[in-house]
Amino acid sequence: MTKMNTDPSGSLFPDHDSLTEADHRLTERLGAARRLMPSRDVVPDGPSGKWLRELRSMGFDQPKELAGLVEWVIEGLETGTVQVTHPGYLGLFNPAPTFAAECADRIASVFNPQICVHSHAPAAVEIELHVIREVARRAGMPDGSGGHFTSGGSEANFTGMLCALQAGSPAYGDDGLCAFARPPCIFVSEESHLAWLKIAHAAGVGRNAVRLIQTDGRGRMDPEALTETIETDVRSGNVPVMIAATAGTTNAGMVDPLTRCGEIARKHGMWFHVDAAWGGALIARDTGALKGIEEADSITIDAHKWFATTMGAGMFLTSRPDLVAQVFRIDASYMPRSDTAKDFYVNSNQWSRRFVGLRMFLALGTAGWMGYADHVERAIRLADRLAFLLQREGWSLVNDSPMAVACLVPPEGHEAVRNYVDAVRSDGRFWVSTAIFEGKPVLRACITNGRTNEGDIDALVEVLASVRVDHDTSARFDRARRVLESGNSQARRRSS
Repeated sequence: MTKMNTDPSGSLFPDHDSLTEADHRLTERLGAARRLMPSRDVVPDGPSGKWLRELRSMGFDQPKELAGLVEWVIEGLETGTVQVTHPGYLGLFNPAPTFAAECADRIASVFNPQICVHSHAPAAVEIELHVIREVARRAGMPDGSGGHFTSGGSEANFTGMLCALQAGSPAYGDDGLCAFARPPCIFVSEESHLAWLKIAHAAGVGRNAVRLIQTDGRGRMDPEALTETIETDVRSGNVPVMIAATAGTTNAGMVDPLTRCGEIARKHGMWFHVDAAWGGALIARDTGALKGIEEADSITIDAHKWFATTMGAGMFLTSRPDLVAQVFRIDASYMPRSDTAKDFYVNSNQWSRRFVGLRMFLALGTAGWMGYADHVERAIRLADRLAFLLQREGWSLVNDSPMAVACLVPPEGHEAVRNYVDAVRSDGRFWVSTAIFEGKPVLRACITNGRTNEGDIDALVEVLASVRVDHDTSARFDRARRVLESGNSQARRRSS
């Protein structure tokens, strides 16, 4: 596969000329991969058996040439990964990253700053703090709001839960759950991202502390059901500590009634968190779709979703940065004297951490809020175009999301969804998914790529229009779905 490197010690830190030459070769190779991406299948056939055999037989006793290894890895990624940067990928929230974000990764790699402490990397820390303040301001949060970058939405939501527990009992930081006389509980929609169950386990409150609130029939948390569940917990002696509303559900892009959720949280003295990991990019547009988010005690927004930076770069925003400092306070003799406002190791979960905020800084700096508004609006227009064209073919649009996602049902009904999804993936040019919305399967198409265009949408419609449904297969899938839904219902009852 590759020649042996006869100078193994120099391969780790090559001289400047060798490094520059290798860097140029890598840039050209990645440029070729990017250029060829639209002509590839979204789901390649590989990696090849030959590639896998080479991997399994590869030992590290002897060094190899970097150039050959780089080419081998890129070939594996070209043939053995769902191509989420492909314009035909209408799947989850993995975007084609902005070029500015790609540049940020290369800059951060060269300087490799350790930004857990301000005194060690003041320029990098100040850049991240500035971005956080500007995003919080754009979301309408009050002056003095702060926060930090995270590894992703789960870490940001985890931070929100820890803040809620700290706010619920100031002794929580030292005494843990012993600080509560009765079990604490949190409230999320049953359509929320169920990482909340993992977060509850990690925080020590347990999965049974998560109350999955029913929706209003349109994918949004039902305020009446929320109020009733909270009051039941209060009567039972439990301690409600947090409402976590969702602004952009994973399956259908629905927004919980944020204003009402905030009012209920304040009435009961609870922490109000908004998980806007995906939908938070709507702050770039002034449409009122996220009205009420400005009242949140904390917000999660992922830069690596609709803001299209590279993975992973979440943001935790809060109007109570003082409380975050209480959650993560630490004193270590090997660290410099701490400034809690600027030293991330005392106000975030991570210690050693990468300079991920540069991705958002460069992207937002080059596009501005206006550029991101155009990016968001364009994606929404394409999702609307897909829905409009399919509705002319007899399909039904079942979600009314303000975001770039369409949940669609074919003319034959919900039981035929899987046939259509399989046909799309077999075609190779597109990737869509099956999702469950209000208990029934739908075809889910989400615009994630800033290079997807109207021609791509029209071609997808043609593929879907050519599908002929095997009704026997559809019936078998429908029976399997009902069994699955029955199991999910039982799981939801156990966690309520």
